[in-house]
Amino acid sequence: MEKIRVLIVEDNQDIVENMADFLETKGFVLDFAMDGIGGLHLAITNPYDVIVLDIMLPGMDGITLCRKLRQDAKNMTPVLMLTARDTLEDKLVGFDSGADDYLVKPFALQELAARIQALSGRRNRGTRTLQVADLVMDVGTLEVRRGETLLELNNTCTSILKILMEASPEVVTRSRLEHELWGDDPPDSDALRSHMYTLRKKIDKPFDAALVETIHGKGFRLKEYS
Repeated sequence: MEKIRVLIVEDNQDIVENMADFLETKGFVLDFAMDGIGGLHLAITNPYDVIVLDIMLPGMDGITLCRKLRQDAKNMTPVLMLTARDTLEDKLVGFDSGADDYLVKPFALQELAARIQALSGRRNRGTRTLQVADLVMDVGTLEVRRGETLLELNNTCTSILKILMEASPEVVTRSRLEHELWGDDPPDSDALRSHMYTLRKKIDKPFDAALVETIHGKGFRLKEYS
């Protein structure tokens, strides 16, 4: 099995050493940066399966780093944010910057490994196209357009959208989405809601007609124009 290559951008030496000791025993291949500028350089010059990114960093904070990384449409390496902040507003800021997952300090190393494993397996390959109304996804490149507008989505929003597009017009339950995104170890209850908020903001808010519909008590679906 091909090893998972991970970039860890974290300035706390003790945390870095703990992560390194544990993750290396699990077979991950690790690179490290102790500040945001060095982390960005490594992220854009090397191929990684996952980037583990602390928010509070010297030189350049994690939010800024993630936004700069996402300015390159070809660099959609999954990003796992690490932070001591656990409010919904903080998570929304992280997801809006392009992060795919969020882990609050202190965390169990087993959970960190599970999150990295899940993110690394979320890359989809194929040659087909999905379409609902004027929303189109190229499953091979994961490029998403609404009409003539190219939409910039993080990996988790892309995964949610792909699931909804494949099922449309049927309803996808919350439990199914959580299981497909995070397996048997979903994050806290706000995570899916945060990603759905970000997804709506990207594919519905700038346009005249909304496509994402919440079916209360059940889940979500993508609908054609009525």
